[in-house]
Amino acid sequence: MRGIFDNELRRLLGKFTEMGINVSEQIYRATKSFIDHDREMAQSVIDYDNNVNEEEIALEDQALKLMALQQPVAADFRQVIVVLKASSELERIGDHAVGIAKETIRIKGHHRDAKIEAEIAEMTNVVRTMLDVTMDAYVKRDSKLADEVIKANEQIDNSYKKIRNEVLSNMKTNPKLVTGGAGYLMVANYIERIGDHVTNVVEWILYNQSGKITEINADVADVGGID
Repeated sequence: MRGIFDNELRRLLGKFTEMGINVSEQIYRATKSFIDHDREMAQSVIDYDNNVNEEEIALEDQALKLMALQQPVAADFRQVIVVLKASSELERIGDHAVGIAKETIRIKGHHRDAKIEAEIAEMTNVVRTMLDVTMDAYVKRDSKLADEVIKANEQIDNSYKKIRNEVLSNMKTNPKLVTGGAGYLMVANYIERIGDHVTNVVEWILYNQSGKITEINADVADVGGID
């Protein structure tokens, strides 16, 4: 029976890792569609969101069946709980990618700011690296990798504040930039929130290691925006 449990646990962890990879790709495609003004790609991000939702539901079902298979020891139980909780965070990240894609479709023909878009692209690179490192930290059970993510999230917060200040300043001096500026603010805010959700996944990784809940985001000043 223990052998069956171990095999099913490995399958669960594999599906969780696959979900993380798919969500990372959603982030990339959503932001690329916005910067490249590619509405077709944006729509593909929106269309794929059902797959992300189904992945979360499948993970939940598999996790609950696994716990019913036998009474897991504490360490095994924590791994299953982490998948349940962290998959919910991944689903929310997917929702924010959809939000970015919808901004791409909503805004059409407005003034473009290459500098702001480059900064948004850099934010995306950082947040995707955060997610990739987070998934790696979970697989390797490496809390030191989690520390890297926490530091990177501070960079994301600072980048968002910088973009927000630049956009608001531009909007004040040129009313024609209001529509485009609002779009930049929304997209940057979505990316900032993605960083927060990745950090929440890190909290569950730390729980998996120690058995204790560590609230990382509680110590970070709120920069405002979408949940």
